[in-house]
Amino acid sequence: MKKLLKILGGILLFVVLLVIGGLVYFNSAFPKVPPAKELHVEATPERLARGEYLSKNVAGCVDCHSMRDWTLYGGPKIPGTDGKGGEKFDHDLAGIPGVVYPRNITPAGIGDWTDGELLRAITTGVTKNGTALFPIMPYMNFRKMSQEDLYSIIAYIRSLKPIENKVPDRSLDFPMNLIVKTIPKPMPESFPSIPDKSDSIAYGAYMTNAASCFDCHSTADKGVPIKGMEWAGGMKFCLNGVCVTSANITPDNETGIGLLTKEAFINKFRFYRDSTAQVIPVTDGKQTAMPWMFYAGMSDEDLGAIYTFLRTVPAVKHKVEKFSFGSF
Repeated sequence: MKKLLKILGGILLFVVLLVIGGLVYFNSAFPKVPPAKELHVEATPERLARGEYLSKNVAGCVDCHSMRDWTLYGGPKIPGTDGKGGEKFDHDLAGIPGVVYPRNITPAGIGDWTDGELLRAITTGVTKNGTALFPIMPYMNFRKMSQEDLYSIIAYIRSLKPIENKVPDRSLDFPMNLIVKTIPKPMPESFPSIPDKSDSIAYGAYMTNAASCFDCHSTADKGVPIKGMEWAGGMKFCLNGVCVTSANITPDNETGIGLLTKEAFINKFRFYRDSTAQVIPVTDGKQTAMPWMFYAGMSDEDLGAIYTFLRTVPAVKHKVEKFSFGSF
């Protein structure tokens, strides 16, 4: 009996050592992303202007990395919090497996990062110290942007007012705490050019990607888009017991935007350019996760191009119930 126990104990010890060894290897091998490149981004007036537009109105860098007032419709950014990070994203927000806090991207938070490390984080999802970012940061989309646009974003966030704010560490559930390390991919060898605006479909596709519309407006299962349900809405966001579901933005006439004119599409965003529309209190609990406030600052030309592109995606008949009660 003692001999059997010794054998079983030895087997157990071997398995434990094997697991520990595997975890050590896994954590040292992933994420598999090369070191950041040496580069310097010159902050020209043109880059600062373009970077401000992209960061505030398209890519959402400033919006996501600021604090938001959820007592107002659309959760507008709280003035004076630009880039400080710390907004809580958890299970209620699209079923995130854990708790994630966007980092402080003001110079007080990333002042010791090189431009190469910022570019690597934005396009591969790996931080200065080698940590894999949770993909609510849409780095897989940003890697499809032009180099000049990426440089412009870097130049602009460098210009943000420094705000001292220690952001809590994230806490991811198992096995996402391991899976997240496998998602980053090496930086592309080269970045695409911005399509000419005369090609409204290609240009619209570029801007739609930069704005990450697909990520929220597709039906997904455990974070993975369901084939055939792209752009058809269905992602649920819950706040204070009331859930809102993303809209179907395919050109289906009955359940999507098939009967919506370009002018009507743009007007939905124009509405929130009015300062009075940015301070609508939430009185019935029916909130939205759609960041109307920062997208409203997109130009009519860019919004129109996004509309033109969306008219080309396959129409999917999928009726979305906008509001529901409860949670996941």
